[in-house]
Amino acid sequence: MIKKVEGDILLTSTHAIAHGIAANDPMDQGLAKSLHERFPAMHKDFHHWCHQQHPEPGEAWMWGGAKGTRVVNLITQEGGYDRGSRPGPASLKNVSNALKSLAKVAKKESFTSLALPRVATGVGGLNWEEVEPLIEKHLGELDIPVYVYETFRAGVKAIEE
Repeated sequence: MIKKVEGDILLTSTHAIAHGIAANDPMDQGLAKSLHERFPAMHKDFHHWCHQQHPEPGEAWMWGGAKGTRVVNLITQEGGYDRGSRPGPASLKNVSNALKSLAKVAKKESFTSLALPRVATGVGGLNWEEVEPLIEKHLGELDIPVYVYETFRAGVKAIEE
């Protein structure tokens, strides 16, 4: 069940947080930057995974940290492998495939709840009106609460009921 909330996703009480990035992303912008700063081991492990697996856009990779923290990195953007290159824009095809991968991860890992931002609409450059139906399509049937942080409010805990 999809529930739209506003607040700071970093204050979520959910089992997992998902966000969109590119393979080998430097994680120096947007939510990725905040997650990188909060969980530096996640960033290091993600880069190791990228170098080992060379993931394609549309894949998802889950990191598990201390105290049960789970972050799912959704590969929604092209690029990121050339040294010094910036990730390219996201595409609706990549977002759709990544959300499909996220649903599989959520089921496999038995998530009890999930939080995600307006995936690929910030740095990724997509329009929310086109991304929102993809979230409904791929995550709406999950038997857990899925909190979509539609509006960011720094330092404000969303009402997750």
